[in-house]
Amino acid sequence: MKTIRPKPLLSALALSIAAAGSGHAQSVGWISSSELDSKISACADLNGFVNTSWIAANPIPPDRTRWGAFDQLAERSLDTQHDLAEAAAKGADTDQSGSNAQKIGWLYRSGMDEAAVEKAGFDPVKPDLARIADLKTSADLVAFLREDFAHGRGIVFQFGARADYNDAKTQIASTFQGGLGLPTPDYYSKDDYAGLRKAYVEHIARTLQLSGVGADEAAKQADAVMKFETRLAAASLSRVELRDPQNQYHFVTISEADQAMPHFPWAPFFAAQGARVDKGFSLSQPKFFAEFDRMLADVPIADWQAYLRFHVIDGASPYLSKAFEDENFAFYGQTLNGQKEQQPRWKRVLEAVNGSMGLALGELYVAKTFPPEAKARAQALIDDVRSALKKRIENLDWMSAETKQKALAKWQTFLPKIGYPDKWRDWSGLRISANDYFANVRSARQYNYDYEIAKIGKPTDRLEWRMTPQTVNAYYSPTDNTINFPAAILQPPFFDFKADDALNFGGIGAVIGHEATHGYDDQGSKFDLYGNNHNWWTPEDRTKFDARTQKLADQFDAYEPLPGKHVNGKLTLGENIADLGGLNVAYDALQVALKKNPAEAHRKIDGYTEDQRFFIAFARVWASSILPKAQEVRLNTDPHAPAQYRAIGAPSNMPVFAKTFDCKAGDAMVRDANVRVKIW
Repeated sequence: MKTIRPKPLLSALALSIAAAGSGHAQSVGWISSSELDSKISACADLNGFVNTSWIAANPIPPDRTRWGAFDQLAERSLDTQHDLAEAAAKGADTDQSGSNAQKIGWLYRSGMDEAAVEKAGFDPVKPDLARIADLKTSADLVAFLREDFAHGRGIVFQFGARADYNDAKTQIASTFQGGLGLPTPDYYSKDDYAGLRKAYVEHIARTLQLSGVGADEAAKQADAVMKFETRLAAASLSRVELRDPQNQYHFVTISEADQAMPHFPWAPFFAAQGARVDKGFSLSQPKFFAEFDRMLADVPIADWQAYLRFHVIDGASPYLSKAFEDENFAFYGQTLNGQKEQQPRWKRVLEAVNGSMGLALGELYVAKTFPPEAKARAQALIDDVRSALKKRIENLDWMSAETKQKALAKWQTFLPKIGYPDKWRDWSGLRISANDYFANVRSARQYNYDYEIAKIGKPTDRLEWRMTPQTVNAYYSPTDNTINFPAAILQPPFFDFKADDALNFGGIGAVIGHEATHGYDDQGSKFDLYGNNHNWWTPEDRTKFDARTQKLADQFDAYEPLPGKHVNGKLTLGENIADLGGLNVAYDALQVALKKNPAEAHRKIDGYTEDQRFFIAFARVWASSILPKAQEVRLNTDPHAPAQYRAIGAPSNMPVFAKTFDCKAGDAMVRDANVRVKIW
């Protein structure tokens, strides 16, 4: 999540680590020269040169839809978490303190008790289904939705706390469109997805049948659910439209919201949530909520019941008996994404543990894996890369002094957060039992929801983490102007506090630059140093910026990962801007470091210079392969371009890359001057 939510870089892998040694090590850091494909020129295809051999030797596991450097590192993190959860489960019964470890142990152990989960069947959701069956009027329906949200669930739309875009130091109540079972609104209307729509309706019917609905009735209800969601989809904004901050925030008073939505009174809703709403809240995507309100009045109760019944069961399926879990995987895993096998149960339960108590598990993870030396080295790298970004801003030839002054003021207020929170979250109020998996998951969901809702009306906490330490990722948050680097990404191939500068600047240095550059991408540039959403640019500078970013969108629009399916340059624009800016500032920072150590600057390791190793390290981060179905879903939903294009997109715009590998005009990795992109 990014402009409003934490944003993923991609997600996935960690290479085998070659012995580095000291002095003239016989490897390109974490990448042996034997792994590089000498038949492919770096000037023709940097990704192919660096990653072809690795990809061939590392096929996608059957329980994955993608496999790459991020995924391999994520798998290593999972193994560590598995050990921690198993140890917590073994010691949970003798722990009388009510500690986080005990709660993690009971939660994990209850999830691993397949016999108990199987015996429960779908009994855990029967009370919800009974309440849905009793709905008779629109007022009953509104009361059900209100209470469902208050229990930490919620169907149709999203609700939570968010920084006020006009006063980011304060958290306000915020709504957001939702309610769809397919990935984007396009799936409900485009001919390309007619087959998936049919498969989705069949999935809905099978899910309802598992709960005791007869086949004919289940088919009828499934058709009603599809019609219902199609109507919601028609009123929903696309992923590209949602990237515009103006489509993420629409502040209204409660009175104004009630006038716009006469069938859904908001004061009782907020009261049920325990939310303090004084001046108003963000009723984002007004078109969506107007349609939702109309549907409260004109959709038959029976159709609402079908929609709610299906989503209650479908949302609970991962925590119910095998038949429900398998049906859920058969559609979302296999049909939609092409995944061949379901992940082993321990991974699925760990996913629930992370969703329920991720930061608590992170505290255990950090104690085991993240030494103080790593944090200190990462801090030094962040300082170096940030200094390089400052110089880039100061030396821009297309930006006015007026806008530069504000850009530098924003740079000055960046808050880097490294590894893990300075203060860990309190979990003492969470109730977890030893033997009821579904109840534990729901208890955690309620606890976390109440924690979020309690923020409404309070100051924004810049020190809060919205990503766990065990997550292989990083993010920038524009509303609090923070750059965040969890412990799990501060490992090879991104980072090794014992490795040389070229590898660290090409890996984690580019990540640091990427996140910092997000503060000035097509979204981040619309938030000021305080996190408020307003334009701090001169009109002339904004016009120049838009012209440069359009060239980058055009570049990525031309990439075609599947026959007839192109990358969406507008959807991926923010990430591509960040990749380009991040790699440039990381390279600058490397040059400063090498000037301090001239001997390092002129040596070669395994035949490669420091500059070459920098670009090789960057490309290796993006080593990845993906199943075609999963790729298509990502092309429609993911604000990140496919990995192979991230490996080549930024370097091909950098003259220093061409110089480093002695590339010539006309080589594929050397973009012509008229289309070359330079922004930050």
